[in-house]
Amino acid sequence: MNNTNATTSEPVLKSLKQLIPDLEALYKDVHAHPELSMQETRTAGLAADRLRAAGFEVTTGVGKTGVVGLLRNGAGPTVMLRADMDALPIEEATGLPYASKVKMKDRKGTTVPVGHMCGHDMHVTWLAGATTLFGQAREDWRGTLMAVFQPAEETAEGAQAMIDDGLFKRFPEPDVILGQHVMVGPAGAVAGRTGAITSAADSLQIRLFGRGAHGSMPQASIDPVVMAAATVMRLQTIVSREVAAAEAAVVTVGALQAGTKENVIPDEAIVKLNVRTFDENVRKRVLTAIQRIVNAEAAASGAPRPPEITTLDHYPLNVNDANATMRVVDAFRRHFPAERVRQTGPAPASEDFGSFGTEWHVPSVFWFVGGTDADVYSQAKKAGRLNELPVNHSPLFAPVLHPTLATGVETLVIAAQAWLSAQQTVH
Repeated sequence: MNNTNATTSEPVLKSLKQLIPDLEALYKDVHAHPELSMQETRTAGLAADRLRAAGFEVTTGVGKTGVVGLLRNGAGPTVMLRADMDALPIEEATGLPYASKVKMKDRKGTTVPVGHMCGHDMHVTWLAGATTLFGQAREDWRGTLMAVFQPAEETAEGAQAMIDDGLFKRFPEPDVILGQHVMVGPAGAVAGRTGAITSAADSLQIRLFGRGAHGSMPQASIDPVVMAAATVMRLQTIVSREVAAAEAAVVTVGALQAGTKENVIPDEAIVKLNVRTFDENVRKRVLTAIQRIVNAEAAASGAPRPPEITTLDHYPLNVNDANATMRVVDAFRRHFPAERVRQTGPAPASEDFGSFGTEWHVPSVFWFVGGTDADVYSQAKKAGRLNELPVNHSPLFAPVLHPTLATGVETLVIAAQAWLSAQQTVH
């Protein structure tokens, strides 16, 4: 286990080495058979089978495709472990022998390539491994373990779907909620922090209205293309001129869609943008600025009607509870060599994991596990080329299997054991 310190979690991990070949097979299976958000039926079935084999009480179909497993093992705290299951509409380009070749129909009925390019296949495998080990070592812990395999993280709807389907009423309230994500970083390393760990995210669609005309007679038009272009340029000033240097925000325009022919001025344009923030007051200020700018640019262009601003999705700010985080970090430091436990800044990526703790009003802790070959990462860092490593959502994103598989199982077990250990006093 690369560890010289005895900890109460080690008895639960005693069979991990023997379990690794099985987990590798599971990972490759899930990786090769990705499923889009809210369509994770095969993955959910594999998760449910693993939980049943480990002795869990299993409930399927929570929030459509979510799976919840309960393993009651005497008096003690309840610890919830969460893994997300969905993949992305991205064609994989890793060239791996187990690379996805899957295509599925999305909700619009369009056939799209599907790939596990964010690492949720690794998350599923980690949680399957941790629950198997806890099921095999019930004499070494006390309490209730609650395993949640969540759908649709990529569309920011899975956590809420499970909540809306009665998660809080149908299952015991946990004392703590724990989760993790594979990210770019040296494999075997674990990184986290207290406070904000992932950003809030708001995706918006802006529909701008003009008046169409022939391209040779622009005076007869109210050109939504120019209106949209001016809007996009002005939106870039929000971060540079309205957010203080000590604060943080990102405003990204990811799509500008208008017209179909070069000599036809269309009558409307669509702008899609994404906002990331780490503070609720900054978030409100940025969203208010977007609304102000969009409406002002439309008015300046003489638009025949006000723009339509629609929220596409929202991820809450994911905040790690200070006391619970220190408990997890202390457990990690007792188990792993010092160089493998690191502190990180808040990640600009977003997660709906935080919805569980926020709405359940219980502490939650989320951390990152490195998935990049350690030598590759080290060389890229020395060369100042870390930004060239394939990141989550890249068609080339592919965590190395070892030691990433084992590390993610260890972290889940060790963190849960900070509450479930039979050898500690529960407060």
